[in-house]
This record gives sequence, structure tokens and C-alpha cells, in this order.
Amino acid sequence: MAGNPMDLTGSTVLVTGASSGIGRETAVLLSLLGARVVLTGRNQGRLEETAASLSGQGHRVEPFDLTGGEDISNWLRTLAAQIGPLNGLVHSAGMQITVPLRVMRPQAIEDVLKTNLLSAIMLARGFCQKGCHAADSSIVFLSSVSALTGQPALSVYCASKAALIGLAKSLALEWASLRIRVNCIAPALVRGEMAEQFREELSPEQFREMEKLHPLGLGHPRDVANAVAFLLADTGRWITGTTLVVDGGYSA
Repeated sequence: MAGNPMDLTGSTVLVTGASSGIGRETAVLLSLLGARVVLTGRNQGRLEETAASLSGQGHRVEPFDLTGGEDISNWLRTLAAQIGPLNGLVHSAGMQITVPLRVMRPQAIEDVLKTNLLSAIMLARGFCQKGCHAADSSIVFLSSVSALTGQPALSVYCASKAALIGLAKSLALEWASLRIRVNCIAPALVRGEMAEQFREELSPEQFREMEKLHPLGLGHPRDVANAVAFLLADTGRWITGTTLVVDGGYSA
């Protein structure tokens, strides 16, 4: 792939939420571009399924519960000691609960914030440790177009995804001297498990209306994975602190 600015040969990238959806498709694409991919999530069986679909050699399955807070830094330090510093981190793991705030249980609120926001903060903190990141490395957070537009009954989810955008902007400035770029992707609804979850929660008519809000139709996980790879590779070497919206025209 000589001359290809998206060639990731020689890079090592950690992908969270790699057991399904955007995380899985991102891992597959990065492997096709030559990266060595470290897959993490809570379900080892599904991570193994992702690993079986990767191209190339040297990939690793590293099950881990990202709601562990401080443990994340120690885990990343141990991982880097075994495989070397990471060139990239893609935080795709997340959860969504569609419940109006007035009836949402405090524990559910805490779960969403831990999974979507606290884990991102602690992953970034661990990534910036000495020996854990390579020179000219890149972090990509999976935010959501809902962070920019808002959605009824998704206030906590929207808040957590909007916070990722603020986190990325701040860290982009804080870590520019370390040559760590930090960006977000804000996708709309893509086909897969989340779309099926919406389909089950909505009536057929409501789901059709949701589809109509995407002028180019619902996306596919590869559409988002392409944007992630763009930010990780040399194509994104002069991009930091930004949010790339990949939404089929939803926010327009």
C-alpha cells in the first residue's frame, strides 16, 4: 500500500466495543489497512468472533470491563509493557437507554455516564502515560449526532456524548505538545444492533419516520469506520479537537 496515506502498517490500535457494530467494523477495516488491532470489550466469545474476521497477524483479544475506573490506567500500562506503545485508541464502547429523565433510575443514569464518559476519560488518562502511546498518536471517541441535535427520552445519553466533544477539544490542546491528536466522530443511526433496538422500541410508522430523517438513508458501520480510519491515519495528521459528523444528512 505504498503511497497510500491511509496505510496503517506498523501501527497498533486499541478498539473498545469491538465485539459488535461500529467497533467490530472499525477493527476489521483497520486490519485491512495493515494495523495490528487490540480488541477489547466484556464478551470474550464475541471478541473472538471479531478476531476471526481480521486480516493480517498479531492481533490480540483483551477482555476488560471499562467501568472499572482507576483500573484502566494499570491495565493499559500492563498492556503497553507487553505489546509496546499504542499508536491509536478508538473508544467505541457505549450504552444507550431510551427513558424520559423524570422516570430514569439514578443507577441507570450512573451506568450510562460510567460507560460512555468516565471510561473515555480514564482511557485517555491511561493512554497518555509514559510508554503507553507512540509519537504522533491519535485518539478517536465515538460521540453521536444526538450530542449536537438532542433527542427526547435520551437526555442522559445525549449529555454523555456531548461531554465527549468537550473532552476531545480540551485534550487536543492539553496534549498537542505530546503529539497526541484527539477527535470525535458523531454518527447518526447505522444499521445493526442499535437500529434494531430502536425498531423494537418504536412502532413501524415511527421507525419509518426515523429513517426519513436521514436524507441519504441509514448508514452502515463501515461508513463510520471509514471516518475513524481517516482520523487515525496520516490523512488526519493535521486534525485535532474536531468532531467529524457522519450522519447521512441528519443534522442538516
